[in-house]
Amino acid sequence: MDQPPDRSKRPWKFSTFVYSSSILFILLSIFLLGFTNTDLYKVQSLRFTFTANRIYSYLQFLLGFHDKNPKSTSETLDPASSTSHCVLWMAPFLSSGGYSSEAWSYILSLHNHLTNPKFRITIEHHGDLESVEFWNGLAKETKELAIEMYRTQCRPNETIVVCHSEPGAWYPPLFETLPCPPTGYEDFLSVIGRTMFETDRVNPEHVKRCNQMDHVWVPTEFHVSSFVQSGVDSSKVVKIVQPVDVGFFDPSKYEPLDLMAVGDLVLGSGMKNSGLGFVFLSVFKWEQRKGWDVLLKAYLREFSGKDNVALFLLTNAYHSDSDFGNKILDFVEELNIEDPQNGYPFVYVIDKHIAQVDLPRLYKAADAFVLPTRGEGWGRPIVEAMAMSLPVIATNWSGPTEYLTERNGYPLVVEEMSEVKEGPFEGHQWAEPSVDKLRVLMRHVMSNPDEAKVKGKRGRDDMVQKFAPEVVAKVVADQIERIFDEKIRT
Repeated sequence: MDQPPDRSKRPWKFSTFVYSSSILFILLSIFLLGFTNTDLYKVQSLRFTFTANRIYSYLQFLLGFHDKNPKSTSETLDPASSTSHCVLWMAPFLSSGGYSSEAWSYILSLHNHLTNPKFRITIEHHGDLESVEFWNGLAKETKELAIEMYRTQCRPNETIVVCHSEPGAWYPPLFETLPCPPTGYEDFLSVIGRTMFETDRVNPEHVKRCNQMDHVWVPTEFHVSSFVQSGVDSSKVVKIVQPVDVGFFDPSKYEPLDLMAVGDLVLGSGMKNSGLGFVFLSVFKWEQRKGWDVLLKAYLREFSGKDNVALFLLTNAYHSDSDFGNKILDFVEELNIEDPQNGYPFVYVIDKHIAQVDLPRLYKAADAFVLPTRGEGWGRPIVEAMAMSLPVIATNWSGPTEYLTERNGYPLVVEEMSEVKEGPFEGHQWAEPSVDKLRVLMRHVMSNPDEAKVKGKRGRDDMVQKFAPEVVAKVVADQIERIFDEKIRT
């Protein structure tokens, strides 16, 4: 059998050196110029905290500046651990967004629900810009865990790396980010790519990057099919569903958030002092994929001011400005809807940052959740709403097909497939949900609250039984332990 390469003599990767040097240079400049109160300083300090030491430790190992005694090194790295096996989980831990929330859900699940784990976990920020606002919104316990896990030191040749991001961030990255894996594919025991797409296919560059991985984890059967059909090696693709924190998103624990205090009225009038009627909630980034245009068309055509109803949109900018109120008014004007005799139904926009700890209260304040999306990797707000026992209306395509059924919610019919016209997935196909069917479903849910509540309860039951952290933690741990066992045997 060929001898494995001596990793202690492997030259370091130039891209890693450049990345770490740029961080140190920026920090030095900030300190010398005294910009200690700026957002730039805060972001760069956060980045430095979660990057510089990691790169330094890996370079030490790769250049040979490490203890040659494996037992001694293991004890130095973590005296409390009974194993030297380690998982380096790289994801946008310091950013908001789907990959960040999903990565945190895995980390918290593994940390809280594994007894006598056979591997240690260390984390690294990667794949997106750091957000001080997001970090500040995390629970104190989560921040403490992040720092504790970040300080866990591992030897690369005993480490499985999980690259939890879009493939453009994988080694070598197509944009500025810490590469994953940090020093290339050869230096680690095994490398897993965790990713997903919202369209019907994976583009050729990303197929190539997926096939560089030892394993590719995707969240649904929809993705298993689309990845393999696109050319990803079927032997590498494994379905690993996303955990839902049903303990955190538990309707019995919270009082409703005051929606009036956080929402800005865009359409309708007269409700400010009269209380809310039936409340529809939607949570999304402001982009075409999320189907906000489908939602507004259906809602404004189905309801009027005489209906005791309100639609709250929690949204944030995505490659656009944040003037959402005027965007909605412009869209309504383009629709050429005749002014309703009784006025428009109420539409509120929430564009303020809602801290993670307050999200359950947001869902608790609604009567139903609706998202006529054109495509989802998973659909985090959908499963959060289901965990909060809300009746859910969502498009019956892509990610939600893994968990949304006629029994536990209201799957929205797809009218046709359409071509993505712009952006990185131009030429791909995604769903066009039916505006007319959405009108029917929204009216039905509002008019049949008892039935809707039953479905909402079933939705939570399914989240608890199939996607609870302890359930998914075992699935993930089994996969990781199997990889370690296979590597040890070979």
